[in-house]
Amino acid sequence: IKKIMDDCKKNGLKVLNPDINESDSRFTVNKQGEIRFGLGGIKGFGDNIVRAILAEREENGLFADIYDFVERMAGVVNRKAFESLLNAGAFDSFQTISREQFFAKDEKGELYLDTLVKYGLRYQQDKAAATASLFGADSNIEIAKPPLPTDYARWSDLERLNRERDLIGIYISGHPLDDYAVILNNVC
Repeated sequence: IKKIMDDCKKNGLKVLNPDINESDSRFTVNKQGEIRFGLGGIKGFGDNIVRAILAEREENGLFADIYDFVERMAGVVNRKAFESLLNAGAFDSFQTISREQFFAKDEKGELYLDTLVKYGLRYQQDKAAATASLFGADSNIEIAKPPLPTDYARWSDLERLNRERDLIGIYISGHPLDDYAVILNNVC
């Protein structure tokens, strides 16, 4: 993959992180002609989870936001898989939340990531209970969405890139030496 990625960079082809709404299980090309990393290429990410995400997306449309994803995929995507998607950058298209916020503590002192997983499971349980209700189900399940943490530490570019590399095997959204490109290209 590294050789192919280097060749893409050399030829001016942009390779993007995996995306929960755009990626397939393998590498694909989007409408802008950019290569999108496949969900199946994330380390430790099961093929059954990839198939479930793609089936849900095909059946019910794109995921509107992180809450929509959690509500629809709770029970299928476990915490470890959720964390892998997060660190690989698959939720970066939901620009309302940054990767760091998922690892911040909420008002209860829990990681927001854990709070979201619990929220999704609770949503699924309430949805199942409403479906089995004797008096008919109301299709709108109302559970308070957990508020985003506002107090969180920003990651350095290096930390973000290293988390990405650990799951994908390569740097995609940048490179640790990008800040020194001018010096490397003109002085060295």
